[in-house]
Amino acid sequence: MTAFSLPQDWQTALRAALVTPETLALQGFLDAELAAGKTIFPPQDAWFRALELTPLDKVRVVILGQDPYHGPGQAHGLCFSVPPGVRPPPSLTNIYKELGSDLSLPRPPHGFLEHWARQGVLLLNSVLTVEMAKAASHSKKGWEPFTDAIIARVNGKAEPVVFMLWGAYAHKKAATVDGRRHLLLKAVHPSPLSAHAGFLGCKHFSQCNAFLVSNRLPPIDWTLPNVVP
Repeated sequence: MTAFSLPQDWQTALRAALVTPETLALQGFLDAELAAGKTIFPPQDAWFRALELTPLDKVRVVILGQDPYHGPGQAHGLCFSVPPGVRPPPSLTNIYKELGSDLSLPRPPHGFLEHWARQGVLLLNSVLTVEMAKAASHSKKGWEPFTDAIIARVNGKAEPVVFMLWGAYAHKKAATVDGRRHLLLKAVHPSPLSAHAGFLGCKHFSQCNAFLVSNRLPPIDWTLPNVVP
């Protein structure tokens, strides 16, 4: 069985979660899917891209997604993000609309969010893999308790963290986070089906930065470079 390969800081922080029966069963499931020739997104070397870009001690913000995009070329290990050259999906387009309204930022010409991740924004999906063209096909296979453990470690940080929780799924996922120490910003999902029911106009980005500054932490630069690597 192929063991998960995480960055050293997260490997240490998640040591107990890596050897639970649920995680071992998940590894066996993924090995079997790959051996059967299934196409899994994102590519295996990007399963833990969010953790690679955002070390535990650098996490200042958490944005929670559900599962990766299941279309070819879209998922690359960060929730809501797509690689350079891929058109921003509808939910991300609405996130950009809110950014523009809240912070008067121009709409980026791409959907590549690594600039946020490198500043301490953990762009974490609840489920980190999916079979091509089969939405939520890897839910309830063991990822959820593993990502719960990630959230628990962030919740345990001494420094306050902002959790940006969009949609009922994200609200439930973060139900154990200590709202007395951390800032929990809740709104409906930015999907076109719900964005106009409370996501657009939520002003989460400005509230996030105000909270960070009030706690003597650097704000997030939410602008995205026009040119990406």
